[in-house]
Amino acid sequence: MGRGKGRRNGGSDVRVPFGARLRDELGVPRRARLLESSPRSAVWRVELDGGTAVVKQLVAGQGADERYAREVAALRLASPVQPPVVPSLWGTDCAERVLVLEYVEHRQPRAGWEVRYAAALARLHAAGADGGGAELPPWAGPDAKDIVSFLGLADALGVPLPDGVQDELAQLLDRLAALDGPRALLHGDPCPGNDLHTEDGIRFIDFEQACLGNALMELAYLRIGFPTCWCVTAAHEPLLAQAESAYRTTWREATGTDVEGELADACAGWLIRGDALVQRAERGTVDQLARVMDGDWEWGTVSARERLVHRLGVVAGMSGGTEALGGLGRLGADMRRAMLDRWPGLRGAPSRRP
Repeated sequence: MGRGKGRRNGGSDVRVPFGARLRDELGVPRRARLLESSPRSAVWRVELDGGTAVVKQLVAGQGADERYAREVAALRLASPVQPPVVPSLWGTDCAERVLVLEYVEHRQPRAGWEVRYAAALARLHAAGADGGGAELPPWAGPDAKDIVSFLGLADALGVPLPDGVQDELAQLLDRLAALDGPRALLHGDPCPGNDLHTEDGIRFIDFEQACLGNALMELAYLRIGFPTCWCVTAAHEPLLAQAESAYRTTWREATGTDVEGELADACAGWLIRGDALVQRAERGTVDQLARVMDGDWEWGTVSARERLVHRLGVVAGMSGGTEALGGLGRLGADMRRAMLDRWPGLRGAPSRRP
Protein backbone atom coordinates (compact mmCIF):
# COMPACT_ATOMS: atom_id res chain seq x y z
CA MET A 1 0.00 0.00 0.00
CA GLY A 2 1.41 3.35 -0.95
CA ARG A 3 0.15 6.89 -0.86
CA GLY A 4 -2.80 7.90 1.24
CA LYS A 5 -5.56 10.26 0.17
CA GLY A 6 -8.31 12.41 1.54
CA ARG A 7 -8.46 15.16 4.10
CA ARG A 8 -6.05 14.09 6.81
CA ASN A 9 -2.77 15.92 6.62
CA GLY A 10 0.44 13.97 6.46
CA GLY A 11 3.22 14.56 8.95
CA SER A 12 5.31 12.99 11.66
CA ASP A 13 3.42 11.05 14.27
CA VAL A 14 4.82 8.24 16.42
CA ARG A 15 1.53 7.22 18.05
CA VAL A 16 1.09 4.20 15.83
CA PRO A 17 -1.52 1.69 17.09
CA PHE A 18 0.86 -1.25 17.20
CA GLY A 19 0.07 -3.59 20.07
CA ALA A 20 2.19 -6.22 21.79
CA ARG A 21 1.14 -9.07 19.50
CA LEU A 22 1.99 -7.13 16.36
CA ARG A 23 5.33 -6.14 17.88
CA ASP A 24 6.07 -9.78 18.68
CA GLU A 25 5.22 -10.81 15.13
CA LEU A 26 6.65 -7.92 13.12
CA GLY A 27 8.99 -5.96 15.37
CA VAL A 28 8.86 -2.41 16.68
CA PRO A 29 7.78 0.20 14.12
CA ARG A 30 10.34 2.93 13.44
CA ARG A 31 10.36 6.27 11.62
CA ALA A 32 6.57 6.48 11.63
CA ARG A 33 4.99 9.09 9.39
CA LEU A 34 1.29 9.90 9.28
CA LEU A 35 0.01 9.86 5.70
CA GLU A 36 -3.00 11.47 4.10
CA SER A 37 -6.15 9.38 4.33
CA SER A 38 -9.91 9.62 4.39
CA PRO A 39 -11.66 10.74 7.60
CA ARG A 40 -12.63 7.09 8.15
CA SER A 41 -9.07 5.92 8.78
CA ALA A 42 -5.63 6.86 9.98
CA VAL A 43 -2.65 5.62 7.98
CA TRP A 44 1.07 5.58 8.82
CA ARG A 45 4.17 4.62 6.89
CA VAL A 46 6.63 2.80 9.14
CA GLU A 47 9.83 0.82 9.00
CA LEU A 48 9.74 -2.76 10.32
CA ASP A 49 12.32 -5.51 10.46
CA GLY A 50 10.85 -6.98 7.26
CA GLY A 51 10.82 -3.70 5.35
CA THR A 52 8.66 -0.65 4.80
CA ALA A 53 5.02 -1.10 5.77
CA VAL A 54 1.74 0.76 6.03
CA VAL A 55 -0.30 0.68 9.22
CA LYS A 56 -3.97 1.46 8.71
CA GLN A 57 -6.49 1.89 11.52
CA LEU A 58 -10.17 2.33 10.84
CA VAL A 59 -11.55 5.10 13.00
CA ALA A 60 -14.28 4.14 15.47
CA GLY A 61 -17.76 5.00 14.33
CA GLN A 62 -20.86 3.62 12.71
CA GLY A 63 -20.02 0.69 10.46
CA ALA A 64 -16.31 0.67 11.31
CA ASP A 65 -16.23 -2.98 12.38
CA GLU A 66 -18.02 -4.07 9.20
CA ARG A 67 -15.73 -2.03 6.97
CA TYR A 68 -12.70 -3.52 8.70
CA ALA A 69 -14.02 -7.06 8.31
CA ARG A 70 -14.70 -6.47 4.61
CA GLU A 71 -11.19 -5.16 4.01
CA VAL A 72 -9.49 -8.04 5.77
CA ALA A 73 -11.65 -10.64 4.01
CA ALA A 74 -11.03 -9.11 0.59
CA LEU A 75 -7.28 -8.84 1.07
CA ARG A 76 -7.07 -12.46 2.18
CA LEU A 77 -9.18 -13.64 -0.74
CA ALA A 78 -7.08 -11.72 -3.26
CA SER A 79 -3.68 -12.46 -1.74
CA PRO A 80 -3.01 -15.70 -3.73
CA VAL A 81 -3.40 -13.92 -7.09
CA GLN A 82 -0.16 -13.75 -9.07
CA PRO A 83 1.11 -11.35 -10.21
CA PRO A 84 -0.24 -9.65 -7.10
CA VAL A 85 -3.20 -7.29 -7.30
CA VAL A 86 -3.17 -6.24 -3.62
CA PRO A 87 -0.42 -5.38 -1.13
CA SER A 88 0.63 -8.25 1.10
CA LEU A 89 -1.21 -8.34 4.41
CA TRP A 90 1.46 -8.70 7.10
CA GLY A 91 -0.64 -8.54 10.22
CA THR A 92 -3.96 -7.60 11.80
CA ASP A 93 -5.30 -6.47 15.15
CA CYS A 94 -9.06 -6.94 14.99
CA ALA A 95 -9.72 -5.42 18.42
CA GLU A 96 -8.14 -2.13 17.29
CA ARG A 97 -9.22 -2.43 13.62
CA VAL A 98 -5.60 -2.29 12.48
CA LEU A 99 -4.04 -3.73 9.33
CA VAL A 100 -0.33 -3.90 8.56
CA LEU A 101 0.36 -3.98 4.83
CA GLU A 102 3.31 -4.09 2.51
CA TYR A 103 4.26 -0.59 1.35
CA VAL A 104 3.86 -0.25 -2.42
CA GLU A 105 5.42 2.69 -4.23
CA HIS A 106 2.96 4.36 -6.59
CA ARG A 107 4.15 5.78 -9.91
CA GLN A 108 2.33 8.18 -12.19
CA PRO A 109 0.18 6.07 -14.56
CA ARG A 110 1.36 6.00 -18.14
CA ALA A 111 -0.85 6.85 -21.12
CA GLY A 112 -3.29 4.06 -21.80
CA TRP A 113 -3.39 3.08 -18.13
CA GLU A 114 -7.03 2.03 -18.59
CA VAL A 115 -5.98 -1.16 -20.37
CA ARG A 116 -3.63 -2.27 -17.60
CA TYR A 117 -6.18 -1.23 -15.00
CA ALA A 118 -8.89 -3.34 -16.66
CA ALA A 119 -6.70 -6.43 -16.83
CA ALA A 120 -5.69 -6.07 -13.17
CA LEU A 121 -9.32 -5.52 -12.18
CA ALA A 122 -10.29 -8.73 -13.96
CA ARG A 123 -7.67 -10.70 -12.03
CA LEU A 124 -8.87 -9.15 -8.78
CA HIS A 125 -12.48 -9.97 -9.59
CA ALA A 126 -11.61 -13.53 -10.55
CA ALA A 127 -10.30 -14.16 -7.02
CA GLY A 128 -13.95 -14.54 -5.96
CA ALA A 129 -15.01 -16.87 -8.76
CA ASP A 130 -14.17 -20.10 -6.93
CA GLY A 131 -16.73 -19.55 -4.20
CA GLY A 132 -14.52 -17.97 -1.51
CA GLY A 133 -15.24 -14.86 0.48
CA ALA A 134 -18.34 -16.10 2.28
CA GLU A 135 -17.79 -13.35 4.88
CA LEU A 136 -18.43 -10.67 2.27
CA PRO A 137 -21.94 -9.36 1.62
CA PRO A 138 -23.60 -9.50 -1.79
CA TRP A 139 -23.53 -6.45 -4.03
CA ALA A 140 -26.63 -4.28 -3.61
CA GLY A 141 -28.01 -2.90 -6.86
CA PRO A 142 -30.52 -0.17 -7.67
CA ASP A 143 -34.11 -0.62 -6.56
CA ALA A 144 -37.61 0.62 -7.30
CA LYS A 145 -37.00 3.89 -5.45
CA ASP A 146 -34.19 4.67 -7.88
CA ILE A 147 -36.56 4.22 -10.81
CA VAL A 148 -39.12 6.57 -9.23
CA SER A 149 -36.44 9.17 -8.60
CA PHE A 150 -34.97 8.92 -12.10
CA LEU A 151 -38.34 9.22 -13.80
CA GLY A 152 -39.18 12.10 -11.47
CA LEU A 153 -36.10 13.93 -12.77
CA ALA A 154 -37.27 13.37 -16.35
CA ASP A 155 -40.63 14.89 -15.44
CA ALA A 156 -38.98 17.88 -13.74
CA LEU A 157 -36.91 18.47 -16.90
CA GLY A 158 -40.09 18.41 -18.97
CA VAL A 159 -39.03 15.29 -20.89
CA PRO A 160 -41.85 12.91 -21.86
CA LEU A 161 -41.38 9.21 -21.21
CA PRO A 162 -41.10 6.91 -24.23
CA ASP A 163 -43.67 4.13 -24.35
CA GLY A 164 -42.61 1.13 -22.30
CA VAL A 165 -39.66 2.73 -20.53
CA GLN A 166 -41.06 1.99 -17.06
CA ASP A 167 -41.30 -1.69 -17.96
CA GLU A 168 -37.77 -1.56 -19.35
CA LEU A 169 -36.45 -0.21 -16.06
CA ALA A 170 -38.33 -2.79 -14.02
CA GLN A 171 -36.91 -5.55 -16.22
CA LEU A 172 -33.45 -4.00 -15.86
CA LEU A 173 -33.66 -4.41 -12.07
CA ASP A 174 -34.76 -8.02 -12.54
CA ARG A 175 -31.82 -8.76 -14.85
CA LEU A 176 -29.29 -7.18 -12.51
CA ALA A 177 -30.69 -9.13 -9.56
CA ALA A 178 -30.79 -12.42 -11.47
CA LEU A 179 -27.14 -12.55 -12.53
CA ASP A 180 -25.94 -15.78 -10.94
CA GLY A 181 -22.75 -16.68 -12.76
CA PRO A 182 -19.34 -16.87 -11.06
CA ARG A 183 -19.27 -14.26 -8.32
CA ALA A 184 -16.57 -11.63 -8.60
CA LEU A 185 -14.66 -10.13 -5.71
CA LEU A 186 -15.84 -6.55 -6.18
CA HIS A 187 -13.62 -3.84 -4.76
CA GLY A 188 -16.57 -1.57 -4.00
CA ASP A 189 -14.74 1.65 -4.91
CA PRO A 190 -12.12 0.87 -7.60
CA CYS A 191 -11.27 4.50 -8.24
CA PRO A 192 -8.22 6.45 -9.28
CA GLY A 193 -6.35 6.74 -5.99
CA ASN A 194 -7.29 3.23 -4.92
CA ASP A 195 -5.09 1.78 -7.68
CA LEU A 196 -1.35 1.86 -7.14
CA HIS A 197 0.61 1.72 -10.40
CA THR A 198 4.00 0.04 -10.02
CA GLU A 199 6.74 -1.21 -12.31
CA ASP A 200 5.32 -4.74 -12.14
CA GLY A 201 1.60 -4.09 -12.23
CA ILE A 202 -1.32 -2.50 -10.40
CA ARG A 203 -2.28 -3.13 -6.76
CA PHE A 204 -5.66 -2.13 -5.38
CA ILE A 205 -6.11 -0.74 -1.87
CA ASP A 206 -8.93 0.38 0.46
CA PHE A 207 -11.38 -2.52 0.38
CA GLU A 208 -13.78 -1.19 3.00
CA GLN A 209 -16.74 -1.57 0.61
CA ALA A 210 -15.74 -4.96 -0.82
CA CYS A 211 -18.53 -7.37 -1.70
CA LEU A 212 -19.40 -10.23 -4.05
CA GLY A 213 -21.33 -9.63 -7.25
CA ASN A 214 -21.28 -9.51 -11.03
CA ALA A 215 -17.99 -8.38 -12.51
CA LEU A 216 -19.60 -6.05 -15.06
CA MET A 217 -20.75 -3.68 -12.33
CA GLU A 218 -17.14 -2.57 -11.87
CA LEU A 219 -15.93 -3.03 -15.43
CA ALA A 220 -18.59 -0.38 -16.16
CA TYR A 221 -16.60 2.17 -14.11
CA LEU A 222 -14.31 2.99 -17.04
CA ARG A 223 -17.18 3.79 -19.41
CA ILE A 224 -19.76 5.33 -17.06
CA GLY A 225 -17.14 7.54 -15.37
CA PHE A 226 -16.19 5.99 -11.98
CA PRO A 227 -19.62 6.45 -10.37
CA THR A 228 -18.58 6.16 -6.72
CA CYS A 229 -15.43 8.24 -7.13
CA TRP A 230 -14.23 11.80 -6.89
CA CYS A 231 -12.37 11.37 -10.19
CA VAL A 232 -14.61 11.15 -13.26
CA THR A 233 -12.83 10.51 -16.56
CA ALA A 234 -14.15 9.95 -20.08
CA ALA A 235 -11.62 7.98 -22.10
CA HIS A 236 -11.96 7.91 -25.87
CA GLU A 237 -13.92 5.04 -27.42
CA PRO A 238 -11.00 3.10 -28.97
CA LEU A 239 -9.22 3.03 -25.61
CA LEU A 240 -12.40 1.96 -23.81
CA ALA A 241 -12.93 -0.86 -26.29
CA GLN A 242 -9.32 -2.00 -25.85
CA ALA A 243 -9.63 -1.95 -22.06
CA GLU A 244 -12.91 -3.86 -22.06
CA SER A 245 -11.44 -6.45 -24.40
CA ALA A 246 -8.42 -6.84 -22.11
CA TYR A 247 -10.77 -7.31 -19.16
CA ARG A 248 -12.83 -10.02 -20.86
CA THR A 249 -9.74 -11.87 -22.09
CA THR A 250 -8.12 -11.79 -18.65
CA TRP A 251 -11.31 -12.92 -16.90
CA ARG A 252 -11.67 -15.83 -19.34
CA GLU A 253 -8.05 -16.87 -18.80
CA ALA A 254 -8.49 -16.76 -15.03
CA THR A 255 -11.90 -18.43 -14.74
CA GLY A 256 -12.48 -20.41 -17.94
CA THR A 257 -15.81 -18.60 -18.40
CA ASP A 258 -17.14 -15.51 -20.08
CA VAL A 259 -18.45 -12.58 -18.04
CA GLU A 260 -22.19 -12.94 -17.66
CA GLY A 261 -24.57 -10.10 -18.51
CA GLU A 262 -24.60 -6.95 -20.61
CA LEU A 263 -22.35 -3.97 -20.02
CA ALA A 264 -25.19 -1.68 -21.10
CA ASP A 265 -27.28 -3.00 -18.20
CA ALA A 266 -24.48 -2.29 -15.75
CA CYS A 267 -24.08 1.28 -17.02
CA ALA A 268 -27.85 1.83 -16.90
CA GLY A 269 -27.88 0.58 -13.32
CA TRP A 270 -25.32 3.22 -12.34
CA LEU A 271 -27.19 5.94 -14.24
CA ILE A 272 -30.41 5.66 -12.25
CA ARG A 273 -28.69 5.66 -8.84
CA GLY A 274 -28.83 9.15 -7.44
CA ASP A 275 -26.49 8.22 -4.61
CA ALA A 276 -23.75 7.87 -7.22
CA LEU A 277 -23.72 11.69 -7.41
CA VAL A 278 -22.42 12.25 -3.87
CA GLN A 279 -19.69 11.14 -1.51
CA ARG A 280 -20.23 8.11 0.67
CA ALA A 281 -21.23 10.04 3.79
CA GLU A 282 -24.15 11.66 1.94
CA ARG A 283 -25.58 8.51 0.38
CA GLY A 284 -28.97 7.32 1.53
CA THR A 285 -29.89 10.70 3.03
CA VAL A 286 -32.05 12.47 0.41
CA ASP A 287 -33.18 12.10 -3.21
CA GLN A 288 -29.99 13.26 -4.92
CA LEU A 289 -31.52 13.31 -8.41
CA ALA A 290 -34.23 15.69 -7.20
CA ARG A 291 -31.51 17.98 -5.79
CA VAL A 292 -30.07 18.41 -9.29
CA MET A 293 -33.00 20.64 -10.27
CA ASP A 294 -32.40 23.02 -7.36
CA GLY A 295 -28.63 23.35 -7.50
CA ASP A 296 -25.31 21.90 -8.53
CA TRP A 297 -22.40 20.83 -6.36
CA GLU A 298 -18.76 20.05 -6.94
CA TRP A 299 -17.20 16.71 -6.14
CA GLY A 300 -13.77 16.06 -7.55
CA THR A 301 -13.19 16.61 -11.25
CA VAL A 302 -16.77 17.52 -12.27
CA SER A 303 -20.03 18.74 -10.77
CA ALA A 304 -23.10 16.61 -10.04
CA ARG A 305 -24.92 17.83 -13.14
CA GLU A 306 -21.84 17.19 -15.27
CA ARG A 307 -21.61 13.64 -13.91
CA LEU A 308 -25.21 13.06 -14.82
CA VAL A 309 -24.87 14.52 -18.31
CA HIS A 310 -21.91 12.22 -18.94
CA ARG A 311 -23.81 9.13 -17.77
CA LEU A 312 -26.91 10.02 -19.77
CA GLY A 313 -24.78 10.28 -22.89
CA VAL A 314 -23.08 6.94 -22.24
CA VAL A 315 -26.34 5.07 -21.72
CA ALA A 316 -27.98 6.80 -24.69
CA GLY A 317 -25.08 5.74 -26.89
CA MET A 318 -25.07 2.15 -25.65
CA SER A 319 -28.81 1.55 -25.36
CA GLY A 320 -30.43 3.58 -28.12
CA GLY A 321 -30.43 0.76 -30.66
CA THR A 322 -31.07 -2.16 -28.34
CA GLU A 323 -34.37 -3.91 -27.81
CA ALA A 324 -34.02 -4.27 -24.04
CA LEU A 325 -33.17 -0.62 -23.32
CA GLY A 326 -34.19 1.26 -26.45
CA GLY A 327 -36.68 3.45 -24.62
CA LEU A 328 -34.17 4.28 -21.90
CA GLY A 329 -31.64 5.19 -24.58
CA ARG A 330 -34.07 7.68 -26.15
CA LEU A 331 -35.04 9.02 -22.74
CA GLY A 332 -31.39 9.46 -21.78
CA ALA A 333 -30.64 11.40 -24.96
CA ASP A 334 -33.64 13.67 -24.41
CA MET A 335 -32.78 14.27 -20.74
CA ARG A 336 -29.19 15.08 -21.63
CA ARG A 337 -30.33 17.56 -24.26
CA ALA A 338 -32.75 19.17 -21.82
CA MET A 339 -30.03 19.56 -19.19
CA LEU A 340 -27.61 21.15 -21.64
CA ASP A 341 -30.33 23.52 -22.86
CA ARG A 342 -31.19 24.51 -19.29
CA TRP A 343 -27.58 24.76 -18.07
CA PRO A 344 -25.44 25.50 -21.16
CA GLY A 345 -22.28 26.05 -19.12
CA LEU A 346 -21.90 22.40 -18.15
CA ARG A 347 -18.51 20.95 -19.09
CA GLY A 348 -17.62 17.53 -20.38
CA ALA A 349 -15.73 15.05 -18.20
CA PRO A 350 -11.93 15.20 -18.62
CA SER A 351 -10.27 12.50 -20.70
CA ARG A 352 -7.25 12.26 -18.40
CA ARG A 353 -7.06 11.45 -14.72
CA PRO A 354 -5.46 14.14 -12.51
